[in-house]
Amino acid sequence: MSAALLLSMTATAQDTTSNTKHQTPNSLTFSGYVEGYYSYDLNKPENNTRPGFLYNFNRHNEFAVNLAFVKGGYATERVRANLAIGVGTYMNANYAAESGTIKNSYEANAGYKLSAKNNLWLDIGVLPSHMGFESAVGKDNWTLTRSMLAENSPYFQGGARLSYTTDNAKLLVSGYVLNGWQRITRVEGNSLLSYGTQVYFKPSTKVTLNYSTFLGTDKPDAARLWRYFHNLYGVFQFTDKVGFTAGFDFGSEQKAVNSDDNNTWYSPVGILRITSSPKWAIALRGEYYNDENGVIISTGTPNGFKTSSGSINIDYLPQPKVALRLEGRTFNSKDDIFVKGGGMKNNNTAISFSTAISF
Repeated sequence: MSAALLLSMTATAQDTTSNTKHQTPNSLTFSGYVEGYYSYDLNKPENNTRPGFLYNFNRHNEFAVNLAFVKGGYATERVRANLAIGVGTYMNANYAAESGTIKNSYEANAGYKLSAKNNLWLDIGVLPSHMGFESAVGKDNWTLTRSMLAENSPYFQGGARLSYTTDNAKLLVSGYVLNGWQRITRVEGNSLLSYGTQVYFKPSTKVTLNYSTFLGTDKPDAARLWRYFHNLYGVFQFTDKVGFTAGFDFGSEQKAVNSDDNNTWYSPVGILRITSSPKWAIALRGEYYNDENGVIISTGTPNGFKTSSGSINIDYLPQPKVALRLEGRTFNSKDDIFVKGGGMKNNNTAISFSTAISF
Protein backbone atom coordinates (compact mmCIF):
# COMPACT_ATOMS: atom_id res chain seq x y z
CA MET A 1 0.00 0.00 0.00
CA SER A 2 1.21 3.48 -0.80
CA ALA A 3 1.72 5.54 2.34
CA ALA A 4 0.95 8.84 0.67
CA LEU A 5 -2.79 8.33 0.41
CA LEU A 6 -3.69 6.21 3.42
CA LEU A 7 -4.26 8.96 5.94
CA SER A 8 -6.32 11.00 3.53
CA MET A 9 -8.87 8.50 4.85
CA THR A 10 -10.72 7.33 1.96
CA ALA A 11 -9.64 4.53 4.30
CA THR A 12 -8.79 2.19 1.46
CA ALA A 13 -5.36 1.15 2.59
CA GLN A 14 -4.04 -0.25 -0.68
CA ASP A 15 -6.08 1.89 -3.07
CA THR A 16 -3.45 4.47 -3.80
CA THR A 17 -4.68 5.91 -7.06
CA SER A 18 -3.61 9.52 -7.23
CA ASN A 19 -6.17 10.18 -9.96
CA THR A 20 -7.70 13.50 -10.88
CA LYS A 21 -11.30 13.27 -9.75
CA HIS A 22 -14.17 15.14 -11.34
CA GLN A 23 -16.26 16.58 -8.53
CA THR A 24 -19.97 17.04 -9.04
CA PRO A 25 -22.39 18.92 -6.76
CA ASN A 26 -23.94 15.70 -5.42
CA SER A 27 -20.60 14.50 -3.93
CA LEU A 28 -19.96 11.97 -6.69
CA THR A 29 -16.45 11.46 -8.02
CA PHE A 30 -15.24 9.49 -11.03
CA SER A 31 -11.71 8.33 -11.80
CA GLY A 32 -9.83 5.67 -13.67
CA TYR A 33 -6.52 3.99 -14.31
CA VAL A 34 -4.94 2.08 -17.20
CA GLU A 35 -1.54 0.37 -17.20
CA GLY A 36 -0.22 -1.45 -20.24
CA TYR A 37 3.06 -3.40 -20.25
CA TYR A 38 5.48 -5.61 -22.11
CA SER A 39 7.79 -8.10 -20.34
CA TYR A 40 10.48 -10.28 -21.84
CA ASP A 41 11.57 -13.27 -19.75
CA LEU A 42 15.05 -14.43 -20.74
CA ASN A 43 14.08 -18.01 -19.81
CA LYS A 44 11.49 -17.87 -22.63
CA PRO A 45 8.67 -19.86 -20.98
CA GLU A 46 6.75 -21.94 -23.54
CA ASN A 47 3.38 -21.03 -22.04
CA ASN A 48 4.29 -17.31 -22.07
CA THR A 49 3.60 -17.09 -18.34
CA ARG A 50 6.20 -15.85 -15.89
CA PRO A 51 6.97 -17.75 -12.61
CA GLY A 52 3.90 -18.70 -10.61
CA PHE A 53 4.70 -16.56 -7.55
CA LEU A 54 4.27 -13.39 -9.66
CA TYR A 55 0.73 -12.04 -10.00
CA ASN A 56 1.46 -8.76 -11.78
CA PHE A 57 3.08 -8.24 -15.18
CA ASN A 58 3.12 -12.01 -15.55
CA ARG A 59 2.87 -12.44 -19.31
CA HIS A 60 6.01 -13.02 -21.41
CA ASN A 61 6.73 -11.49 -24.81
CA GLU A 62 3.31 -10.00 -25.39
CA PHE A 63 1.69 -6.62 -25.00
CA ALA A 64 -0.93 -6.72 -22.25
CA VAL A 65 -2.91 -4.68 -19.74
CA ASN A 66 -1.90 -5.34 -16.15
CA LEU A 67 -4.73 -3.36 -14.56
CA ALA A 68 -7.41 -1.03 -15.85
CA PHE A 69 -10.38 0.16 -13.86
CA VAL A 70 -13.04 2.81 -13.67
CA LYS A 71 -14.14 3.97 -10.25
CA GLY A 72 -17.07 5.85 -8.85
CA GLY A 73 -17.08 7.29 -5.34
CA TYR A 74 -19.69 8.95 -3.17
CA ALA A 75 -18.80 10.92 -0.05
CA THR A 76 -20.57 13.15 2.42
CA GLU A 77 -19.68 14.07 5.99
CA ARG A 78 -21.07 10.80 7.40
CA VAL A 79 -21.39 8.47 4.39
CA ARG A 80 -18.99 7.11 1.77
CA ALA A 81 -19.02 4.40 -0.90
CA ASN A 82 -16.64 3.17 -3.60
CA LEU A 83 -17.19 0.97 -6.63
CA ALA A 84 -14.38 0.09 -9.07
CA ILE A 85 -14.65 -2.45 -11.88
CA GLY A 86 -11.32 -3.81 -13.11
CA VAL A 87 -9.87 -5.90 -15.93
CA GLY A 88 -6.36 -7.05 -16.87
CA THR A 89 -3.86 -9.78 -16.15
CA TYR A 90 -3.68 -8.64 -12.50
CA MET A 91 -7.40 -9.31 -12.12
CA ASN A 92 -7.12 -12.70 -13.87
CA ALA A 93 -4.30 -13.87 -11.60
CA ASN A 94 -5.46 -12.51 -8.25
CA TYR A 95 -9.21 -13.11 -8.54
CA ALA A 96 -8.96 -16.62 -10.00
CA ALA A 97 -10.60 -18.14 -6.91
CA GLU A 98 -13.64 -15.85 -7.13
CA SER A 99 -16.69 -16.50 -9.30
CA GLY A 100 -19.28 -14.57 -11.27
CA THR A 101 -19.24 -10.79 -11.37
CA ILE A 102 -17.13 -10.70 -8.18
CA LYS A 103 -14.12 -11.51 -10.38
CA ASN A 104 -14.15 -7.92 -11.63
CA SER A 105 -14.71 -6.21 -8.26
CA TYR A 106 -11.49 -4.27 -7.82
CA GLU A 107 -13.22 -2.38 -5.02
CA ALA A 108 -16.80 -2.28 -3.72
CA ASN A 109 -17.55 -0.97 -0.24
CA ALA A 110 -19.84 1.26 1.74
CA GLY A 111 -19.05 3.13 4.96
CA TYR A 112 -20.70 5.15 7.68
CA LYS A 113 -19.08 7.54 10.14
CA LEU A 114 -20.19 6.28 13.55
CA SER A 115 -19.31 9.46 15.45
CA ALA A 116 -20.31 13.01 14.62
CA LYS A 117 -17.21 14.38 16.38
CA ASN A 118 -14.51 11.73 15.78
CA ASN A 119 -13.13 10.09 12.65
CA LEU A 120 -14.54 6.66 13.47
CA TRP A 121 -15.74 4.78 10.39
CA LEU A 122 -17.28 1.39 9.68
CA ASP A 123 -16.77 0.10 6.11
CA ILE A 124 -18.06 -3.19 4.68
CA GLY A 125 -17.45 -4.85 1.32
CA VAL A 126 -14.50 -5.52 -0.95
CA LEU A 127 -11.67 -3.55 0.61
CA PRO A 128 -8.03 -2.95 -0.33
CA SER A 129 -5.66 -4.94 1.86
CA HIS A 130 -4.34 -3.39 5.06
CA MET A 131 -1.03 -5.24 4.64
CA GLY A 132 2.00 -3.98 2.71
CA PHE A 133 3.34 -0.74 1.26
CA GLU A 134 2.70 -1.61 -2.40
CA SER A 135 -0.63 -1.58 -4.20
CA ALA A 136 -1.92 -2.99 -7.46
CA VAL A 137 -1.79 0.55 -8.89
CA GLY A 138 1.70 0.50 -10.35
CA LYS A 139 2.00 4.25 -10.88
CA ASP A 140 1.95 4.85 -7.12
CA ASN A 141 4.73 2.36 -6.33
CA TRP A 142 8.45 3.07 -6.43
CA THR A 143 9.18 0.05 -8.64
CA LEU A 144 7.50 -1.12 -11.83
CA THR A 145 6.92 -4.68 -10.60
CA ARG A 146 5.77 -5.66 -7.12
CA SER A 147 8.11 -7.05 -4.47
CA MET A 148 7.90 -10.74 -3.62
CA LEU A 149 6.35 -10.03 -0.22
CA ALA A 150 3.61 -7.92 -1.86
CA GLU A 151 2.89 -10.53 -4.53
CA ASN A 152 2.43 -13.23 -1.90
CA SER A 153 0.28 -11.39 0.62
CA PRO A 154 -3.25 -10.02 0.05
CA TYR A 155 -3.96 -7.17 -2.34
CA PHE A 156 -7.66 -7.11 -1.45
CA GLN A 157 -10.05 -8.61 1.09
CA GLY A 158 -13.72 -9.10 1.71
CA GLY A 159 -14.91 -8.06 5.15
CA ALA A 160 -15.57 -5.21 7.55
CA ARG A 161 -13.23 -2.51 8.83
CA LEU A 162 -13.54 -0.28 11.90
CA SER A 163 -11.04 2.56 11.64
CA TYR A 164 -10.14 5.61 13.69
CA THR A 165 -7.96 8.52 12.56
CA THR A 166 -6.72 11.24 14.87
CA ASP A 167 -7.67 14.84 14.09
CA ASN A 168 -4.10 15.67 13.09
CA ALA A 169 -4.12 12.71 10.64
CA LYS A 170 -0.88 11.31 12.07
CA LEU A 171 -2.29 8.07 13.44
CA LEU A 172 -4.66 5.49 11.98
CA VAL A 173 -5.81 2.44 13.96
CA SER A 174 -8.00 -0.20 12.31
CA GLY A 175 -9.53 -3.55 13.14
CA TYR A 176 -10.79 -6.04 10.53
CA VAL A 177 -13.13 -9.01 10.36
CA LEU A 178 -12.38 -10.84 7.13
CA ASN A 179 -13.58 -13.68 4.93
CA GLY A 180 -10.06 -15.08 4.64
CA TRP A 181 -6.61 -14.52 3.17
CA GLN A 182 -7.29 -12.50 0.00
CA ARG A 183 -10.82 -13.80 -0.21
CA ILE A 184 -14.04 -12.11 -1.20
CA THR A 185 -16.02 -15.35 -0.97
CA ARG A 186 -15.11 -17.56 1.98
CA VAL A 187 -13.59 -21.00 1.27
CA GLU A 188 -16.28 -23.66 0.99
CA GLY A 189 -16.47 -25.69 4.20
CA ASN A 190 -14.87 -22.97 6.32
CA SER A 191 -17.18 -21.79 9.11
CA LEU A 192 -14.78 -19.28 10.69
CA LEU A 193 -13.97 -15.67 9.96
CA SER A 194 -10.46 -14.20 10.07
CA TYR A 195 -9.19 -11.04 11.75
CA GLY A 196 -6.67 -8.29 11.18
CA THR A 197 -5.28 -5.10 12.71
CA GLN A 198 -3.36 -2.08 11.48
CA VAL A 199 -1.48 0.73 13.17
CA TYR A 200 -0.28 3.41 10.76
CA PHE A 201 1.78 6.30 12.13
CA LYS A 202 3.07 9.31 10.22
CA PRO A 203 4.91 11.52 12.74
CA SER A 204 6.17 13.85 10.00
CA THR A 205 6.05 14.30 6.25
CA LYS A 206 9.38 12.47 6.02
CA VAL A 207 8.59 9.34 8.07
CA THR A 208 5.85 6.71 7.79
CA LEU A 209 5.61 3.61 10.00
CA ASN A 210 3.17 0.71 9.77
CA TYR A 211 2.41 -2.55 11.56
CA SER A 212 -0.34 -4.86 10.28
CA THR A 213 -1.44 -8.35 11.33
CA PHE A 214 -3.62 -11.23 10.15
CA LEU A 215 -5.02 -14.11 12.18
CA GLY A 216 -7.21 -16.76 10.64
CA THR A 217 -7.52 -19.82 8.47
CA ASP A 218 -7.92 -20.16 4.73
CA LYS A 219 -8.91 -23.82 4.65
CA PRO A 220 -12.07 -25.89 5.26
CA ASP A 221 -12.84 -26.82 8.88
CA ALA A 222 -11.74 -30.43 8.37
CA ALA A 223 -8.24 -29.26 7.39
CA ARG A 224 -8.08 -26.13 9.53
CA LEU A 225 -4.60 -24.67 9.96
CA TRP A 226 -4.27 -21.39 11.86
CA ARG A 227 -2.20 -18.73 10.15
CA TYR A 228 -0.51 -15.79 11.90
CA PHE A 229 1.01 -13.00 9.85
CA HIS A 230 2.90 -9.78 10.63
CA ASN A 231 3.74 -7.00 8.20
CA LEU A 232 6.03 -4.10 9.12
CA TYR A 233 7.40 -1.31 7.00
CA GLY A 234 8.87 2.16 7.20
CA VAL A 235 9.14 4.86 4.53
CA PHE A 236 11.84 7.46 5.07
CA GLN A 237 12.26 10.52 2.88
CA PHE A 238 15.78 11.66 3.73
CA THR A 239 15.73 14.63 1.34
CA ASP A 240 13.48 15.88 -1.44
CA LYS A 241 15.38 13.62 -3.83
CA VAL A 242 16.31 10.54 -1.77
CA GLY A 243 13.92 8.12 -0.08
CA PHE A 244 14.16 4.61 1.36
CA THR A 245 11.51 1.99 2.09
CA ALA A 246 12.22 -0.99 4.36
CA GLY A 247 9.71 -3.81 4.73
CA PHE A 248 9.54 -7.13 6.54
CA ASP A 249 6.92 -9.89 6.49
CA PHE A 250 6.83 -12.81 8.90
CA GLY A 251 4.22 -15.53 8.98
CA SER A 252 3.55 -18.91 10.54
CA GLU A 253 0.98 -21.63 10.01
CA GLN A 254 0.25 -24.87 11.85
CA LYS A 255 2.00 -27.91 10.37
CA ALA A 256 -1.07 -30.08 10.89
CA VAL A 257 -4.57 -29.88 12.35
CA ASN A 258 -4.38 -29.15 16.11
CA SER A 259 -0.57 -29.16 15.95
CA ASP A 260 1.56 -27.04 18.28
CA ASP A 261 4.30 -26.86 15.64
CA ASN A 262 4.32 -24.22 12.94
CA ASN A 263 5.86 -23.73 9.53
CA THR A 264 7.22 -20.22 9.07
CA TRP A 265 8.14 -17.90 6.22
CA TYR A 266 9.66 -14.44 6.07
CA SER A 267 10.71 -11.78 3.59
CA PRO A 268 12.80 -8.59 3.97
CA VAL A 269 12.97 -5.89 1.26
CA GLY A 270 14.69 -2.54 0.82
CA ILE A 271 14.08 0.04 -1.92
CA LEU A 272 16.17 3.16 -2.52
CA ARG A 273 14.57 5.81 -4.72
CA ILE A 274 16.35 8.81 -6.18
CA THR A 275 14.27 11.53 -7.82
CA SER A 276 16.72 13.58 -9.84
CA SER A 277 14.01 15.92 -11.14
CA PRO A 278 10.20 16.12 -11.15
CA LYS A 279 10.18 14.07 -14.35
CA TRP A 280 12.88 11.46 -13.67
CA ALA A 281 13.40 8.86 -10.96
CA ILE A 282 15.43 5.71 -10.41
CA ALA A 283 14.85 2.92 -7.87
CA LEU A 284 17.09 0.10 -6.67
CA ARG A 285 15.56 -2.88 -4.88
CA GLY A 286 17.03 -5.81 -2.98
CA GLU A 287 14.88 -8.53 -1.38
CA TYR A 288 14.76 -12.10 -0.14
CA TYR A 289 11.94 -14.61 0.43
CA ASN A 290 12.28 -17.74 2.56
CA ASP A 291 9.44 -20.26 2.54
CA GLU A 292 11.23 -23.54 3.12
CA ASN A 293 8.07 -25.53 3.83
CA GLY A 294 5.97 -24.13 1.00
CA VAL A 295 3.22 -22.48 3.04
CA ILE A 296 2.76 -19.67 0.53
CA ILE A 297 5.01 -20.67 -2.40
CA SER A 298 5.30 -24.40 -2.97
CA THR A 299 8.19 -25.70 -5.11
CA GLY A 300 8.46 -29.39 -4.20
CA THR A 301 12.25 -29.02 -4.01
CA PRO A 302 14.55 -29.98 -1.10
CA ASN A 303 15.10 -26.43 0.16
CA GLY A 304 11.72 -25.00 -0.76
CA PHE A 305 11.45 -21.41 -1.91
CA LYS A 306 14.59 -19.56 -0.86
CA THR A 307 14.97 -16.80 -3.40
CA SER A 308 16.73 -13.44 -3.61
CA SER A 309 15.96 -10.73 -6.12
CA GLY A 310 17.42 -7.45 -7.30
CA SER A 311 15.98 -4.85 -9.65
CA ILE A 312 16.60 -1.40 -11.08
CA ASN A 313 14.00 0.78 -12.74
CA ILE A 314 14.00 4.14 -14.47
CA ASP A 315 10.86 6.27 -14.52
CA TYR A 316 9.96 9.12 -16.84
CA LEU A 317 6.97 11.24 -15.79
CA PRO A 318 6.20 13.60 -18.67
CA GLN A 319 2.99 14.72 -16.96
CA PRO A 320 1.62 14.26 -13.41
CA LYS A 321 -0.88 11.65 -14.63
CA VAL A 322 1.52 9.70 -16.85
CA ALA A 323 4.38 7.29 -16.02
CA LEU A 324 6.69 5.54 -18.49
CA ARG A 325 8.83 2.92 -16.77
CA LEU A 326 11.62 0.49 -17.64
CA GLU A 327 12.85 -2.21 -15.24
CA GLY A 328 15.36 -5.01 -15.19
CA ARG A 329 14.88 -7.68 -12.53
CA THR A 330 16.63 -10.92 -11.67
CA PHE A 331 15.83 -13.82 -9.33
CA ASN A 332 18.26 -16.35 -7.88
CA SER A 333 17.04 -19.39 -5.92
CA LYS A 334 18.83 -22.00 -3.86
CA ASP A 335 17.10 -24.77 -5.85
CA ASP A 336 16.38 -25.13 -9.56
CA ILE A 337 12.81 -23.85 -9.60
CA PHE A 338 12.69 -21.87 -12.87
CA VAL A 339 11.82 -23.52 -16.18
CA LYS A 340 14.13 -22.86 -19.12
CA GLY A 341 13.87 -24.85 -22.30
CA GLY A 342 13.56 -28.49 -21.38
CA GLY A 343 15.24 -28.15 -18.00
CA MET A 344 15.25 -26.30 -14.70
CA LYS A 345 17.47 -23.41 -13.64
CA ASN A 346 18.03 -21.57 -10.36
CA ASN A 347 17.80 -18.10 -11.92
CA ASN A 348 15.41 -15.95 -13.89
CA THR A 349 15.79 -12.50 -15.44
CA ALA A 350 13.25 -10.27 -17.17
CA ILE A 351 13.01 -6.81 -18.65
CA SER A 352 9.70 -4.96 -18.38
CA PHE A 353 8.28 -1.73 -19.77
CA SER A 354 5.01 -0.11 -18.76
CA THR A 355 2.88 2.92 -19.50
CA ALA A 356 0.47 4.04 -16.79
CA ILE A 357 -2.14 6.77 -17.02
CA SER A 358 -4.55 7.92 -14.33
CA PHE A 359 -7.54 10.14 -14.98
